[in-house]
Amino acid sequence: MPSPGKSSPAKTGSRPNSHRLTPASRASFARVANKIKMGKKLEKGLKEKNASAVSQDEENPNKTPEPYSCTGNFQADFTELCRRNSMTYIPPIIPRARPPTVMGHTESGKPDKGKGKAPQAPVEPDPDPEQDLDGEGIEAPPKTFTMKDKFEYFRPSVQVEMENFDKPDTVTEIYIRGWKIVEPIMEIFKQCWPKMAKLHTINLWNCGLSGEVITILASTITEIPEMRNLVLDGNTVVEENWHELMGEESPIQNLSLRHCGITDKGAEQIGQALGSTKRCNTKLISLNLSGNRITDVGAEHIALGLRMNRNLMSLSLASNFIGDKGASKIAEILSRFPLTHEEVVERRKHFSEKDFPERNKSPPGSRRDGSKDRPASVRSQSHMDKDKKGSKASAKKKDPKGKDAKEEEKHDKTKKKEKEDKTLTKKESRGTKGDKSGTVGGRSSGASIAADTKGTKGKGKGKDKTKQAAQEVEDLSGGEVVNPLTDVADFIDGQLWVSGNRVLINLNLSRNKIAESGMNNLLKAMQYQTTILMDNKSGGTGLMRIALLKNKISQEHEVMRKLNDIMLHKDPYYKQPPQTPDGQSTT
Repeated sequence: MPSPGKSSPAKTGSRPNSHRLTPASRASFARVANKIKMGKKLEKGLKEKNASAVSQDEENPNKTPEPYSCTGNFQADFTELCRRNSMTYIPPIIPRARPPTVMGHTESGKPDKGKGKAPQAPVEPDPDPEQDLDGEGIEAPPKTFTMKDKFEYFRPSVQVEMENFDKPDTVTEIYIRGWKIVEPIMEIFKQCWPKMAKLHTINLWNCGLSGEVITILASTITEIPEMRNLVLDGNTVVEENWHELMGEESPIQNLSLRHCGITDKGAEQIGQALGSTKRCNTKLISLNLSGNRITDVGAEHIALGLRMNRNLMSLSLASNFIGDKGASKIAEILSRFPLTHEEVVERRKHFSEKDFPERNKSPPGSRRDGSKDRPASVRSQSHMDKDKKGSKASAKKKDPKGKDAKEEEKHDKTKKKEKEDKTLTKKESRGTKGDKSGTVGGRSSGASIAADTKGTKGKGKGKDKTKQAAQEVEDLSGGEVVNPLTDVADFIDGQLWVSGNRVLINLNLSRNKIAESGMNNLLKAMQYQTTILMDNKSGGTGLMRIALLKNKISQEHEVMRKLNDIMLHKDPYYKQPPQTPDGQSTT
């Protein structure tokens, strides 16, 4: 038996005493474990906090950011709006490339002159040219351009012209070439461009525009304060809604639509936008439609727009498919043309409104009509009260020329004027054979309205009416541009003929399908303009330049020679050769 006081030996399989933890070690182990737990909790909290801060926008993808207000700095505005739209690639805005200028010369090409200028640094000599293996010199690359990697060159960018490159808010011209502009990009431009106070030119060449983009662009240009020039060459639009760029509120003065695949459908809409009896475009000065697919039908629609338009000065229809019919229609608009029924009606309305402006007002009626704001019950009660007062009623009976009587007299005078106006318009539309005797060379010697009043009854009244109508026509022709509906008209064969468009000064019909018939009509139009300008220049100077190269007629043809002789002296760039009598040159 083991003695008391001595420990018995450990049994097999029991834990040895060396593996037992003392209280101190247990306390230290607990402290370490607590620190580890606290560190893990802190790290987890920080991660959750950072994740919540980073993914705040991801948790609310539908949350709309605060709206961005453009400042007029195109580069900053465009970059910020593209970033907000989550665009993967933001096209850079770079200055437009310019050819290098020669040192020591100004922009005009003349050497700099002046005193007090700082001395220029000496020019370093050019390095010796490199030589190949055979000892021949290798031609150095030209210095008029810089080389770029092809991928960098074709990468989309926005080129700008600026008044001052140190001030980013002075962008005047924007050029985008060769990359597709979709609706989101155009929506960004719609926010940026109206804030640019000096922007006046936009050039979007071969940008794959669509009908929706054209609609957005049309609404954008009306908000740009200094917008004048728009170039959209090389964009084929299936909808052909180019007329939206020529609306009543459009500020465009120069519009270029070359090589846009415009057909007769688009030409018809463009012609309607140019002018009609109801409205006319009063801003557009130059229109370039060369390189399209316009035929005789489209040319006729454009000519119809030129009937009433007296603002367009330059029109290019080169490289189309216009033949003799289209050229003849354009020649008719340039010489003289008969008014349609709708145009005659508008003409009469214009003269009637000028003669009798009070016709638009409602005719004077009774006192009941004069008080429209009061309800009927109040008016009836007032009449009942007035009937009770016998003194006022008797006074009105004694005074037949009261307020109502005067109003009735005015109403009768208005009716008489309307009858006289109807008689005047009937005389204008009816016409007589005697009217033709007053026409010399297709032009009337006086106003047609004045001539039509000769056959009215009452010589004194007829003369007064004639003087009044003649004076009105003189007042209308005194301005720079005459409304074609109010111009002097000739009554010929039951139709009213007016002078054609003399505001258009430049016409390009080169590279079409015009033959002898169409050229002959253009020749007659130019002869008519030359003759009529001798008597009256108030309606414009007439056509001054016309290009007719490469049509279906030789330049040596007699018609072409006559046409060239007429237009040669009207060309503003024509310089008459100096005369050399007796072999001596004179200036």
